[in-house]
Amino acid sequence: MSYNAPLKDMQFVLNELANLAEINALPGLDAATPDTVEAVLEENAKFCGEVIAPLNHAGDKEPSSWADGEVTTTKGFKEAFRAYADAGWQGVQHPQEFGGQGLPKLVATPCMEMLHGANLSFALVALLSDGAIEALLTAGSDAQKARFLEPLVSGKWTGTMNLTEPQAGSDLAAVRTRAEPQGDGTFKIFGTKIFITYGEHDMAENIVHLVLARTPDAPPGVKGISLFIVPKFMIGDDGSLGERNDVYCVSIEHKLGIKASPTAVLQFGDHGGAIGTLVGEENRGLEYMFIMMNAARFGVGMQGVGLAEHAYQQAVAFAKDRIQSRDVAGSPGPVAIINHPDVRRMLMSMRAQTEAARALAYVAAGISDLAHHHPDEATRKANLAVYEYLVPVIKGWSTEMSENVARDGVQVHGGMGFIEETGAAQHYRDAKILTIYEGTTAIQANDLVGRKTVRDGGAVAKSLLAQVDGVVQELAEAQSVDFTAIARSLRDGAEALGYVVDYMVEHAKGDPRGVYAGSVTYLKLAGIVLGGWQMARAAIVAQNKLDAGEGDAAFYRAKIATARFYADHILSQARGLRHAITEGAAGVLALDVEQF
Repeated sequence: MSYNAPLKDMQFVLNELANLAEINALPGLDAATPDTVEAVLEENAKFCGEVIAPLNHAGDKEPSSWADGEVTTTKGFKEAFRAYADAGWQGVQHPQEFGGQGLPKLVATPCMEMLHGANLSFALVALLSDGAIEALLTAGSDAQKARFLEPLVSGKWTGTMNLTEPQAGSDLAAVRTRAEPQGDGTFKIFGTKIFITYGEHDMAENIVHLVLARTPDAPPGVKGISLFIVPKFMIGDDGSLGERNDVYCVSIEHKLGIKASPTAVLQFGDHGGAIGTLVGEENRGLEYMFIMMNAARFGVGMQGVGLAEHAYQQAVAFAKDRIQSRDVAGSPGPVAIINHPDVRRMLMSMRAQTEAARALAYVAAGISDLAHHHPDEATRKANLAVYEYLVPVIKGWSTEMSENVARDGVQVHGGMGFIEETGAAQHYRDAKILTIYEGTTAIQANDLVGRKTVRDGGAVAKSLLAQVDGVVQELAEAQSVDFTAIARSLRDGAEALGYVVDYMVEHAKGDPRGVYAGSVTYLKLAGIVLGGWQMARAAIVAQNKLDAGEGDAAFYRAKIATARFYADHILSQARGLRHAITEGAAGVLALDVEQF
């Protein structure tokens, strides 16, 4: 059950597909030199493999526990988080001004993948802190930044995101938590929040809760939600911790997976009111929270990639060791199951989908860096639009992919996969939550249709498809059987996606139920095609390296073979998905509610 970071593939994607050299040349990102990035990734891989990964199975068997309002995390988590924070890993992508390393999101992304791949439950505490930091950097006052950011960036404190309530799941218009002004710039917060990841734990000195609540005169619905900082312990003017705030953990959930991560029910204000301070302006809380949610959604996509990689590694190791049955071609005796064709098919599927999702996410991280650091405003704006289109795809498609990969990992193990001791079942159980929290796949798909496709008339999607078409032409010009096959599947996929984008734009207003009936399938189609675009780019680079006699020839040949598999087995689904989206709504909506 060991985890070894796929550094060679990570560095290939960083340098050849995500254009690290271009990102390094941006203002403020000059520290991300090739040597520095290589050293960062190697150290992170060592830390995750040696310190964090060994706690993964232990956390599943001996999860966090709650007693009398206090949460005790899995043995070893507290010490591991202190080592993580002291080494500066929490601050990789955050500004040096607040104690971070100031490295690009593109460099932080493989570090994020490694942490999640090593131990999903442990990594969640860092993910939520990253989101809180992003929200405060964008919407916090100077005083709030000065007070909260350095301890969060250093990992001395951790952050949470408090949206969900018992009556308000994804429908934030139903939020009831109250915020009563006290006349001195503070508010008293009253209410209950559920599903709060690391809402209580013993791994840091303080927990900074970002809480959605309503002020007395707030308008109804989502337009009346404000965002507040509510620390677990009050903070003095000198930064020292004071008395306990009126926010308490009344229980933690018992879950299918990610058992070591405490998912808390938090009660605010049972003893007079929890003291909070407003972030930004009143009634703009949802806008600010979406900053945190977008950071978290990208991070959850990386959780999917990391978990899929770990599941794949474990399945490969088992398939090489497990001796069972003769080869279908007629071996003299039983062979390792990796020699059986269907096991190969499953392993190639796991590998190809993981590599495609990794490549798309890293490319998106580089686009985010361009959106925030490029000196030209128009270029920043254009890249931001592309990044925002890709976020729901990365979150939704990568996590659905990880569930499928983890399932195949169990299948490769056969009966042993159904036995907890092998660890394959843990990956499968852990993967399920990824398609649910930070917005279900359907919520990501609705966002992709409404805000990211229909609103701009499909302009961003079409701009991406134009780049895909360029790669198809490059493939078609090569004299290669593999490239011809990849080009054919990628062209078919791009045509299917383009047709669906036009369909969404044309019919969203007149037939919204019909369009949204295909929204999740559209998200899947977009992920498959855009992932295939990256796999095709990788194959072209690999062939160029082989032709030039550069680097590891076996690695490059494997890149081409994996891209060919992806084209034949994954991209080939595109036509069917197009039909399901554009022709399948009638079947989805055929039955009356009473007929179910």
